[in-house]
Formats: sequence, structure tokens, C-alpha cells
Amino acid sequence: MTAGETHRAIEAVWRIESARLIAALTRIVRDVGLAEELAQDALVAALEQWPEEGIPQRPGAWLMATAKHRAIDRIRRNQRLAHKQALLGRDLEVRQDLAGDELDAVLEDEPDDLGDDLLRLIFIACHPVLSTEARVALTLRLLGGLTTEEIARAFLAPEPTIAQRIVRAKRTLGAAGVPFEVPGGADRAARLASVLEVIYLIFNEGYAATAGEQLTRPSLCEEALRLGRILAALAPEESEVLGLLALMELQASRLRARLGPDGAPVLLLDQDRARWDRLLIRRGLDALDRATAIGGAGGPYALQAAIAACHARARTAQATDWARIAALYDALGRAMPSPVVELNRAVALGMAYGPEVALVAVDGLRHEPAMQTYHLLHSVRGDLLAKLGREVEARAEFERAAALTRNARERDVLLARAAACDAAGAATGSG
Repeated sequence: MTAGETHRAIEAVWRIESARLIAALTRIVRDVGLAEELAQDALVAALEQWPEEGIPQRPGAWLMATAKHRAIDRIRRNQRLAHKQALLGRDLEVRQDLAGDELDAVLEDEPDDLGDDLLRLIFIACHPVLSTEARVALTLRLLGGLTTEEIARAFLAPEPTIAQRIVRAKRTLGAAGVPFEVPGGADRAARLASVLEVIYLIFNEGYAATAGEQLTRPSLCEEALRLGRILAALAPEESEVLGLLALMELQASRLRARLGPDGAPVLLLDQDRARWDRLLIRRGLDALDRATAIGGAGGPYALQAAIAACHARARTAQATDWARIAALYDALGRAMPSPVVELNRAVALGMAYGPEVALVAVDGLRHEPAMQTYHLLHSVRGDLLAKLGREVEARAEFERAAALTRNARERDVLLARAAACDAAGAATGSG
């Protein structure tokens, strides 16, 4: 194996193992910042040794043992952490000359609670004491295994900004004395909502990028799906976890069809459904069935997944059950009141009952403060006006939407729609 192949293999191992490694180390040292440092130290050791010695048979165990070894060294150097040395005791006693199979054997007595460790780490990374931006960055760093550069590139933010965000997040967690545990009762429900929000924010940024030259960032969708699958495996009785997983699987199934050959967006009704990923659809429908079976059909994520399922089950755009989608949005609006939900409901109403009905619903949202700079309100209104033959008004709405969006691909589509209104108006003499 060449040096380049070894480094790529190390990167792959790190992406898979880093979350488990940091989670287990956090349980040991009770400090997420220190745990990440120790894990990074182990990664550096792997980058130094594996190209010469070869990749161990159990690379995750090698990294864990190496990180524990570094933990011992640090604890011995720092007398202020003497109580932690006593706490670790026999579990962390590693000989200096440990190598090969002996190194793998270090974990033989490790308690089988890595799943619990990961769940605790998820709750820590998404703790409400942190800002939403900090939770997203820390989650991608600790649980996604992404570098600061990768996170910055994904969110089109300066790398120093992301680095400071992560450093502050770890300091905030330490200052707040956030315990390494899964909360219970009402606190668990509140924290779980934060966890799901962060994962879905990551997914949405991948599914429909808020800014930049690309409409989608599939790598972010993949990270969110991976986190959702981990969480669903760790908390299989949480219906909203399954609902979110179902929603992401079903939406991700359409990713390939959302872009044309030139990278331009393709609207849902115009997509080639043969390009939809049937495996992801099956996974999503299965997760939705499991959420429903444990009584979670009325949760916000499960309701959104049910809407996505209506699209997934329709073999053609014309076969879509828009009346059911509108009814599901009614239920979602009661479970999660939001002008954005109402806008989506208006779209469904338009498809089910005509653009006149939808336009009344959309116009009722125009004075909502949250919608003043929401480009999709103007895009939807433009579409409805165009269907009603009101081309001049439609063009103004599309131009307004284009001015508000920060995504270049989306802006191009909206400006093209505005130009089409000009052409249609000229053809009918209304322009």
C-alpha cells in the first residue's frame, strides 16, 4: 500500500471511529475538549506509524489504546488531575512497550457501553447552553469527524470563525459543568429536540444550500443521515428520532434528481422519478412505519416524513395525493405552528384545489414578520400568479425572490422564470 493509500485509509478509519473514540474518552476524562485532544494525538500517532508499520487489524482498538496511553501520560504530568488518575486506575494501566496484538487486547476489559457513550456525546454536543451555530459546528467536528476546514467550506464561513466557534463551544460546556450523561424526564425531551434540530439543520444545508454556487451539498446530507441512523440505533423507542430519520431518508432519495446535467435545479414535479433512490425510499418508509407503530405518527418530524412519503409513493407527479398532503400540513400546522408550514400548505392547496385557493392562503402570510425576507414566499406567489395569467405581477414576484436568495443556482432559475413571464405577457399582449 502506498503512502497516499495509507493516508486515505487513515482518513476513512478516522471518519468512522472518531465519534466512538471521543465519546469513550469523554466518559474517562469528563472533558470533551481534552477527549478530542487525546483522540487527535492518537490520529497523529497513526499518521506517523501506520505508513511504516501497516494498518492494524483492529484500527479502532489501536486508536483507543493509544489515546488512553496519552491520557495516562497527561494525568501523570499534571498533579492537579491526581484524582482522575486514581479514578482511571487499573482500567488505564498500559505498558510503554505495548504493540500489535497486545495493544488490541487493551480493550478486552472495556465495558460494552460505547452506545451509551455515543448517546451521551450527542446530547453534549447539542446542549442548549450553546448557540445553534456552535451546536452545528461541534456536532460535525465531534460526531461527524469533519475538520474545521471542511465545516467552514460546507457552510461558506471563514475557517477562523468556525475554529473560534468550536473552541468557545468546548469552553462553554466546561464552564457550565455539563455532565456526561443522558438526561431524563422533561430535560431529556427538551435536549432531544435540540439534538434533532441540529441534525436536521445539517441535512437541510446539504439538501438546499442557503448560499453559494451549488444548490446541494450531498456530503452534509450524508453526515446528517449517518448521525440520524446512529441516534435511531441508540434510541429506537423515540418516535421523533425515527420520524426525522424517515424524513431525511425520503428527502435524500431525491437528491440525484434535483439537479439537471448542467447543475441547474429541477423542480419536484419535473424530476425524473426513475432517478430517485428506491433503497433510501424503502429505508424511509420503514422508519416511518416504526415511528407510527410506537405511537409517533402525530409528531412534527413524522408528519413531515408522511408528506415526503406521499411523494415517494407516487410513481408520477400526476399521481400525487395532494389532498392528503394538504391535510397533513393542516396537522403539522397544529403540531408546529409556523408561517413556513402555512406556505407549504398553500402550495399543496394549490395543487389539490387550484391556484385561486392557494393565492388567498399565501396573501394571508405576506405581512408575517418572518416572511418579509423569505424568498420562497415570493417565488410561490409568482408561480401562482403566473398560473392565473397575471404575468406582470408574477414577474415582479420572481425578481423579488431572486434578489432575496443567496444561492446562485436558485437565483438563475428565478430570473429565468421572470424572463418567461415577460415572454408570456408579450405573447398574450398583457406585458
